Amino acid sequence: MAITPATAMHSSPWGHRPGLEGSGGGSTDAILLELVDENGTTIGTAEKLAAHQPPGQLHRAFSVFLFDEYGRLLLQQRALGKYHSPGVWSNTCCGHPYPGEAPFAAAARRTYEELGVSPTLLAEAGTVRYNHPDPASGLVEQEFNHLFVGLVQSPLSPDPEEVGAAAFVTPAELAERHARDTFSAWFMTVLDAARPAVRELTGESAGW
Repeated sequence: MAITPATAMHSSPWGHRPGLEGSGGGSTDAILLELVDENGTTIGTAEKLAAHQPPGQLHRAFSVFLFDEYGRLLLQQRALGKYHSPGVWSNTCCGHPYPGEAPFAAAARRTYEELGVSPTLLAEAGTVRYNHPDPASGLVEQEFNHLFVGLVQSPLSPDPEEVGAAAFVTPAELAERHARDTFSAWFMTVLDAARPAVRELTGESAGW
């Protein structure tokens, strides 16, 4: 697994557009996602909300899993103001690249925008394709998801419009929290797909 130092994209060609990529902002500007085929090849674009309306349009996404020096996974609770899956717990960061934006760049950018921290290391961890309806919102996640694992060593500074809470958890603590609290519909799918890379990153002793 190639591990690359990650620098947050503070000034990407798309700029920092608060309220756009995240679901909690109040901007009315249209957010475009990349539509893809079953091989992950770009075939067009669609407005973000329209892409999630049933039955859903297959689009490119990313999911980030960051760990501290003890091998604990950083979870975030999605802010209550988000229109999609508000208040649920999920992986460190997830979102959608802008059309033409590399998934790696989007993952680093959104991690900084949501949590105020740049990963010390970030590595590609494969892809996973899924179709997850969300009964609470009526939306559908039809995603070709690029997975990333990495390390975080700096204090967090979450954006309250995006993140309601954050927690570092061991595998046992995650199991307890998952049994007690509500998690995103896609969480276990992306975590299970990323586990080989997670184990390579954190070592056997971390228990992932």
